[in-house]
Amino acid sequence: MTSYGSPDAIVHARTAADVAGAIHHARDTGTTLTVRSGGHSVARLSTADDGLLLDVRGLNRIAVLDRSRGLVRIGTGATWGMVAARLAPYGLAVTAGDTASVGVGGLALGGGVGWMVRRYGLAIDAVVGAEVVTADGRVRRVDADHDPDLFWALRGGGGNVGVVTSLDVEAAPVSRVVFGALSYEVQELEGLLRGWRDHLRRSDDRLTSVLALTPATPMGPPRAVVQWCFSEPDEAGASKAVAGLRGIGTVVGDEAAVVPYAEVLEDHEMPDGMGAAMRNALVPDLSDACLDAALALTAQAPTALVLRGLGGAVGWVPSDATAFAHRDAEAMVVAARMAPPGAPVPSLDGPGDDWDAVARHGTGAYVGFLDEAGPQAVASVYPAATYARLAAVKRAYDPGNLFRRTHNVPPAPPADPVRE
Repeated sequence: MTSYGSPDAIVHARTAADVAGAIHHARDTGTTLTVRSGGHSVARLSTADDGLLLDVRGLNRIAVLDRSRGLVRIGTGATWGMVAARLAPYGLAVTAGDTASVGVGGLALGGGVGWMVRRYGLAIDAVVGAEVVTADGRVRRVDADHDPDLFWALRGGGGNVGVVTSLDVEAAPVSRVVFGALSYEVQELEGLLRGWRDHLRRSDDRLTSVLALTPATPMGPPRAVVQWCFSEPDEAGASKAVAGLRGIGTVVGDEAAVVPYAEVLEDHEMPDGMGAAMRNALVPDLSDACLDAALALTAQAPTALVLRGLGGAVGWVPSDATAFAHRDAEAMVVAARMAPPGAPVPSLDGPGDDWDAVARHGTGAYVGFLDEAGPQAVASVYPAATYARLAAVKRAYDPGNLFRRTHNVPPAPPADPVRE
């Protein structure tokens, strides 16, 4: 979790009224407003060097509204570990991320790619309503029938159009899952990537898998690991679903167990000051050329390469139903280079690096894994039609661009007046 930075003032909100008060103050005084939930922004948007920082972690109440329907109201200041633990006694779970300490708001507003994404879709696909405070200080409860454009923009558009204080979510009837990991020899990476890709294409939708290649570090040798989650406690079904993964390389480790879903979420923090260069692409077709380009990055400098399987339920939602438009993505390709505190962050744009050779196979990027927030980076997230619609919603609800310390989509300019 990152530090606060050095803002001029911090508001620790406990209610939507606290949020509204902070918004009124920032708007009326022209103060820069930064909103912080879990504090995990790779692009450092959870910290501020000036202005007002609005910390919403106090908005962390989690209430089961209708157990039979799985309807849950989640404060956006809660963490996903808190959510998983609170819902476990009810036999419910929400697929959202893979780290317990990540905040609900920061992850969910960008989409939310979790360990059951192929069975239950993105986190936003379970959202049926929200409470949001807009730039005018008004507390609104929105859903498909009330402020539908705003509701559309909240699901995938980040924090551009307001401060979301709670989400109404239809949780899945999941108590326990089968979770496992396969470790492979690292001399066979080209075949490993292709084998994982081929398995993904014929995979059971109940299975979500992630292939991670990590370089040698002072803490250990290089590793090639596929972690996987089968969204039911069915060991026989899980074993059948992952059987093909055992043949894509030389297996040196094979672990699996039925565990409560809450135990799947990791509980780790990035040390303060740790630097990261990160790129990602949402790819409809993991072609051999795309995989080769991704693997080539690891030859230039120590690079972590992660392939996150998508498809399944992600593609069951129309591309224009939410502000996350990449519904045809087969996988997300992520490349990252890390630096310890105080050391220069290694670039992914150096001599010999060619991230564009990977990105050209994608339809855009996932906002949650962007390491910068400039206009070019933000434009890479949204297809043109989605970006234009977000800009129009922004004009309607935040014409002064108060919520600009985000992966910001500025408000669209006013339409030209009709000339007689």
